[in-house]
Parts: sequence; structure tokens; C-alpha cells
Amino acid sequence: MTPRLVIRHARIIDGTGAPWFRGDLVAENGVIRAITAPGQALAGAGDTVIDAVGRYLAPGFIDAHTHDDLVALRAPARGDKATQGVTTVVGGNCSFSLFPVVEASRPALREHYGALLGAVAEDEVFPDFTAYADALDAAGMNTHYVGLVGHAALRLAVVGFERRPATPAERQTLCALLDRQLEQGAAGLSLGLVYPPSAFADEDELLALAAVVARRGRLLAAHVRSYEGGLLDSVEEFLRLLRAAKTAGLLSHLQAAGAPYWGQARQAAARLEQERQSGTDVSFDMYPYPAGSSTILQLLPPSALDGGYPALSARLRDPAGKAALRRAVEQGEAPDAGWESKVRLIGWGNVRISGVASDVLKPLQGRTLLALAGERGEDPFETLVDLILSDNGQTTIIMFQLSEEELADVLRHRLHMLGSDSLPRQGTLPHPRACGTFPRFIGVYALAGGTLPLEEAVRKMTSLPAQRFGLHDRGILRPGLVADLVLFGEDVRDCATFDNPTLPPLGLDHVWVAGVPVVDHGRAVPLSPGQAPGRVFRAGFCGPAR
Repeated sequence: MTPRLVIRHARIIDGTGAPWFRGDLVAENGVIRAITAPGQALAGAGDTVIDAVGRYLAPGFIDAHTHDDLVALRAPARGDKATQGVTTVVGGNCSFSLFPVVEASRPALREHYGALLGAVAEDEVFPDFTAYADALDAAGMNTHYVGLVGHAALRLAVVGFERRPATPAERQTLCALLDRQLEQGAAGLSLGLVYPPSAFADEDELLALAAVVARRGRLLAAHVRSYEGGLLDSVEEFLRLLRAAKTAGLLSHLQAAGAPYWGQARQAAARLEQERQSGTDVSFDMYPYPAGSSTILQLLPPSALDGGYPALSARLRDPAGKAALRRAVEQGEAPDAGWESKVRLIGWGNVRISGVASDVLKPLQGRTLLALAGERGEDPFETLVDLILSDNGQTTIIMFQLSEEELADVLRHRLHMLGSDSLPRQGTLPHPRACGTFPRFIGVYALAGGTLPLEEAVRKMTSLPAQRFGLHDRGILRPGLVADLVLFGEDVRDCATFDNPTLPPLGLDHVWVAGVPVVDHGRAVPLSPGQAPGRVFRAGFCGPAR
């Protein structure tokens, strides 16, 4: 039982996009009880009373796109999201989830996920959504969690890491396995169509899985096949899936990578708007930075991962295989339809090492591949190969590749919702979006001379993602809804940079998750697992278990 909370004289932004108004809010037992005129809420002995004059009170922010699945297990009460005002995170994106696993796929799933977030322990992959959700709830999170089913985990459990279409019998098994996760409460399916083994699926497999998502009334999210020259074609592929299955969709981190293709993200957003007008329920997420982050293996064509990392390692050690991959990376010659060499587009100097698994390689974090190759006196491809082999494919990179002007237009689009795409790895130099996305969005794009109204910025972080993921008891400030709240001022700003990516933000004073304070005067509140208010959302049930 937490003390009754009374917040007085706040500028209330209710999450709908409507203009702010002054008022008081009362919360009790994790639920908003009343919203009154300013100064009208009565407080009693033992109540927590906050004077919010000159501050904004909003629903807790929802991070629509994260890769927080592993860190939620290892450090469930960490402060990097809560201090940004985030009260709910969505995981399992881009086909990467820690479930479902069968005994035969356990090593492959650990290897696959490890390429993105470092080594995964034997007990950190799970047979199904229920087992994973139960583990998160037991760990004691300070944010709520929404889980998508990663397509890669499904494929590894049924087909393996082979570059081929699923057979009709395998498609049936894939669909049954997905349906079981959705029945247990997973919010939808995520595709990663540039990441093997998700990249190896054909249209028949994707259509079959999308039909399962539609039947359960859940969401289909997709990292599409290309964000380079094939962006518009990749968007059309995703829209065909949504139309055929008649399901709702979320296109992950909409962007146009590489100067030759700047402008295509605007075209893609316009195409999504056009498709929505014709009846397809689609939207997209994006982060407010001109650089992206991913596994170093994304610099190679998907076919290089046929058979998984052991097969890739053998190719890189074989002179003929290595020569073929050099031609792919440096000249764009690869058998993969629609794939384009990232290196050819943005250059070695725009690829920065952000995280490594090997302690011996830690000094390389923060260096570009071009600078590192120059110091070693070798060409950058040799540096790339050496790094992949030395770190067992578990290196992450930051890629500077977007137009800031186009990014601003994408972030203002009405179908956009905010997602950090965070890749949290302890002991690394991650992308600053992990610690700065939400204050940066407010400070740069709404408050500091930005052209986005503050109320619209808040809508993109609250009610819009809440609706998209079926979180009908939060995302708006209304009596009877969950008391996920954030109180902030006009001095909000992000402090995380590419050189100091974990610095906490300023200007976010208080955050409550289900009425429990998780940030007090800008600092994360230490909570034991028994005190932690975060819960896993299980779709199809009556909200999070309490």
C-alpha cells in the first residue's frame, strides 16, 4: 500500500493532444482517483503532497521500441529509462526476443541474441512468453514491460539458421508456436527482415504468421528489408502483409539511410498516410538522432549468416569466402536481392564501435573503423574481419547516416510515435538514445524553439503507443486509469552524448509507476524487488497482474 498522492497546481497535459490546463490530481492504490480544479484536491495525514506550480504533469512515457529484454532481467530497477519519464517499455523488437526456445534451438537463440547484446546465459532464454514474463515479474522492474514475439526465435525453433523457405509443415508449426505465445499474452509479432534468420523467410511464411496475429487481434511490427535504396519497396512489402492479413502494423524506426536516399523517408511516411486513408491500420516509430545502432554483422549481406555465426566464421577464414564478402562490402556484389552495402553508402569513417564482448577489445569502443584501420596500417575490411572473429560476432556499432532535416519532418508526422531503439549493454559506450531519447524529444523538438507543440509531443509518447499496443488502462490522465505519471519543467534537456552516452537528463523531477515513486527530484529511487511496481502486460487478460 503506497501513500495517497496529491499533486497540486500542475499544468496537466492529458496525453490526448489537447492543450494543457491547470489542475490537481489525486492517485491512490496505483490508480488515478480524481482530477480537479487547481487547489481543490484535499490532502489528509500521511498523504504525499507535491506542489507542481510551473511544472507539467503528463502520463508516464511509453518507449515503443526497445531491446531492453536482457537488461530487464539483469538490472530490473535500473534508472536509465525511469529518469527519462518512461514508465512502460516495449521489447522483443526487430525479431529479437528471448523466447520461445526449444532444446535444440537454445544455442542458436543465445548466439543470435548475443550478436546484438553480448553473451546470453543458459538461463536467460525461455520456453515461452509465460516463463519469460514470470521471470521479469519476479525480478522486480521499475517500469512496466510489453513483449513482442521475435520472428527469429520462432524460426530457430522450427527451421533453424538455414537460408531457405519453410516447408508447409514447418509453416504450420511456426504458426502454432506463435499462436501459443499470443494466447499467453504477448502483444504481437516482430519481424527483422534484414537480420538472419528472419531475413530468410519467404512471403508465404510471413503471410501465414500475419494471419495468426490478425486472428488474435494483435500487432505486427517490422524492421523492414531495407532502409537504403530499397526502402520504398520494403514499405510496400510490409503494407501488402497488413492488407492481406487485415491486421494492425507498426513500421519500426522509419528512416532513409545514406545521403543518396535522403528524402525517401518523407515519401515513405506519405505512403503510410495514404495507405491509412484507404483503411490499413499502420503507424511507425522513430528515435530523435541522426545515427543508428546495430550489430556489426549488419555490415555483411544476410547470406553471410546462412548457417549462423559458425558458418560465417568459416567463410571469413576461407580465402575464397573472405574474398566474396570483401566484394559484397566494398563493391556491393552479393546474391541477396535488395541488400545494399552500408559501408559503400556512409563510409568506414561513419561506423563507430560502441560495444564489444571481449575485455581485451574494450579500448576499441568509441573508435571508428577507419581510424582503427589507419592506426593498424591495414585496410578497413581487414579490421572488420578481425573484429568479427576476435569478438565472436558480438560487436555493436553506431552508424552516422541520416539527414537531420528529414528526421525532424518524420518526427513531426502524425503517425509517428517515439521509440528509443535502445541497445543497453553494461560496460560499453552505447548510443546516447538509451539515456536521452525522451528528454531530447521534448527539449529539442518541442520546448527549445521546436516546431512541435508540447501536447503533441506528449501524445506521441503516451496515448498513441498505448493505443497501438492495446494498453487501454494507461497513456491518458483520467480517473480510473493506472497512475503512471511524470512531472517535468520547461528546463528538460538530455545530457547523454556519443562520447558520454549514459549521463542522466535534467528537468524531469518526479516519476510514478502505478502510483509508486521511481524518480524523486530527478534521481532514481532504489527499490527492492518486492517494492518495484513494474509488471508485464499480458494482452487478452484484465491488465497487468498485481
